Amino acid sequence: MALQSGADQPGADESRADEASPDVVLEARGITKRFPGVLANDTVDFALRRGQVHCLLGENGAGKSTLMNVVFGLYQPDAGELLVRGEPVRFRSSADAIAAGIGMVHQHFQLVPVMAVWENVVLGDELTRGPLLDRGAARARIAELSERYSLAIDPDAVVGELSVGAQQRVELLKALFRDADILILDEPTAVLTPQEVDGFFEIVRSLLDRGISVVFITHKLREVLAVADEVTVLRGGKAVGRADPRTATQGSLATLMVGRDVSFEVDKAPAEPGAVVLRVVDLTVADDRGVPTVSGLELQVRAGEIFGVAGVEGNGQRELVEAITGIRPSVSGSVAIGGTDVTGWNPRRIADLGVGHVPEDRSKDGLVGPFSLADNLVLNRYHRAEFSRRFVVRRDAVRRNAERLVADFDVRTTGVDVPAGTLSGGNQQKLVIARELSADLSLLIVAQPTRGLDVGSIEFIHRQIVARRDEGVAVLLVSAELDEVLSLADRVGVLYRGRFAEVLDREEATRRRCGMLMGGADQHAEEVA
Repeated sequence: MALQSGADQPGADESRADEASPDVVLEARGITKRFPGVLANDTVDFALRRGQVHCLLGENGAGKSTLMNVVFGLYQPDAGELLVRGEPVRFRSSADAIAAGIGMVHQHFQLVPVMAVWENVVLGDELTRGPLLDRGAARARIAELSERYSLAIDPDAVVGELSVGAQQRVELLKALFRDADILILDEPTAVLTPQEVDGFFEIVRSLLDRGISVVFITHKLREVLAVADEVTVLRGGKAVGRADPRTATQGSLATLMVGRDVSFEVDKAPAEPGAVVLRVVDLTVADDRGVPTVSGLELQVRAGEIFGVAGVEGNGQRELVEAITGIRPSVSGSVAIGGTDVTGWNPRRIADLGVGHVPEDRSKDGLVGPFSLADNLVLNRYHRAEFSRRFVVRRDAVRRNAERLVADFDVRTTGVDVPAGTLSGGNQQKLVIARELSADLSLLIVAQPTRGLDVGSIEFIHRQIVARRDEGVAVLLVSAELDEVLSLADRVGVLYRGRFAEVLDREEATRRRCGMLMGGADQHAEEVA
């Protein structure tokens, strides 16, 4: 049997013995962690063996990151104990965990963008020659680690100019530089393209070959089956079961993770497109460096259809969305919504036309972390009569709105008054989606709508997007997940170097054809069955 419930796990008699198995390098016994109003970890047992990838799988808010933050010394447990290589430890800070050979790569990178790679890596653990920083030794060691673990990083590159995938490799270098042989990877593929994910898995395998043990926190079932040696599933703060990835399936893992059967197919009727809602003509947009990344682009999205934008990230997706929503000025061309030319309008004026926008970066563009959930849920509509009267915000209306949306969209929280920044990444994403999809819409623009969400939440959000389409809303979907685009879209535009290489009806948009176009292949290349 691939799955075992918590009651059936060999924990009570065997793994809780006084002497840990000699190949167990990290063990958590009965870890409990409470926060005000929530029990984040409830007597969790976990063991990582030498040279293995042990996946922690669970829904958003299941307690995965909390457990590993306890292991890394960022939180102190309320009960339970930790053992490293069989020895009981109590970490007062992350410095203690690092000294014990544990490294952690967080979902949101801890890097200084304006500094070079080598400066970021040695920060806080500088190599010195007398009173001076030994730059040569630092660069040499980083270059050696980069080559040994196939990380392909230039020590002198400026971090802010690197791709997201390369920045993640810098985070790995930081841990390896400090001699970590136990690595905790928190949602390491959440911001990577499919191509970068494949490369990342190769890096993980090279780490294992050199004796490093890895805890892999994720909610992506396909990746679990691809990389894991062992799986522990958390739900509601408890370890509810474990799985053998050699015999488990995505369906069996999903059932254990969310406690019910989950559909992996998007159930939708054929689209019935109406009038053109969004019209983009000859649009050119530049990035922050002033380099055009969208060039002469043409686009139409009709009421009652989902237009999906596929493509490798970095081909102009972000600039296109920001130009349509008023966040970024265009160089030339025009944008019209509902027949109104909105070129040069600010985001509020565009939103007031009935435009919802789920941005790709929820923490930067979607939320104000210190603000409460209630305030974040009216960020773009607090000035409307529903929520204000004579320039005074109606707090009772704001609270009722928040309580309704938190319940409807299953945002896991202790209350609507807590800061949005305290939520898990997946729950922050659900908060943004709740705000944008609950408005009276004519156009919905969703960029990476399910990034950071678990399989149950993805199923729910997909249904919500299709429901808006069926209500006559025009939907522009931008996603780095090709499977998501193909599941939801009625038409697919493959974006390559700032232009659509081709716009396909869904029936024509096969994975092979889209993949070739995403890679820059001739758009008229013959389709091979």
